[in-house]
Amino acid sequence: MSWRDQKIESSWQPGFDEVGLGLHETTFVIVDLETTGAAPTAGNGITEIGAVKVRGGEVVGEFSSFVDPGIPLPDFITNLTGITDAMLADAPTIHAIFGSFLEFTGSHSDVFLVAHNAPFDMGFLKAAAKTAGHVWPKYRVLDTVSLARLLVGYDEVPNYKLGTLAQFFNTQVSPNHRALDDAKATVEVLHGLIERLGSHDVTTVDNLLQFLKRVPEKKPKFN
Repeated sequence: MSWRDQKIESSWQPGFDEVGLGLHETTFVIVDLETTGAAPTAGNGITEIGAVKVRGGEVVGEFSSFVDPGIPLPDFITNLTGITDAMLADAPTIHAIFGSFLEFTGSHSDVFLVAHNAPFDMGFLKAAAKTAGHVWPKYRVLDTVSLARLLVGYDEVPNYKLGTLAQFFNTQVSPNHRALDDAKATVEVLHGLIERLGSHDVTTVDNLLQFLKRVPEKKPKFN
């Protein structure tokens, strides 16, 4: 039986304080952002938020919105994402949308936030929370890059980019530098990684937290 087949018998959602909370009972909120640049410290902002909430291998909610960053988009961002200034002209500001995003995400005691290269997304989200006047909840964060390094060997993939892992796990949605689609692709990558966790006897949140402390193998060097 795979972790997806372990159905939850009620709508009750346990929190992390429950002893031995199973991964099939855990709510994951997978987030992806599009932004005007590489770091919020350089005055860059969020242009699009996409998030998917899953539990037991099933999607239970989605969130998607453009965001007006308050500055013109650099040409390279438009070329990369296909997002234009015109598409953001009527979009809400981060002040207007951030509360709705936090409401969708839920309590930090009940969910794991997941992102591919999580430090990037979390950096922008924390900066956005400050800008919008919100206290950033103390979410537990799972980086699918870090998890993939522990579960997928260099003999299987050349790197741990989202596109590479999406191809490896044969995801139905291909990453395309749009927030919701990239979040959906990350959901499928996460599910593929969780399937692999079973062979390491990782079936609970506690198991997962301990597993994440391992040191990934180094990429082999060839002379």
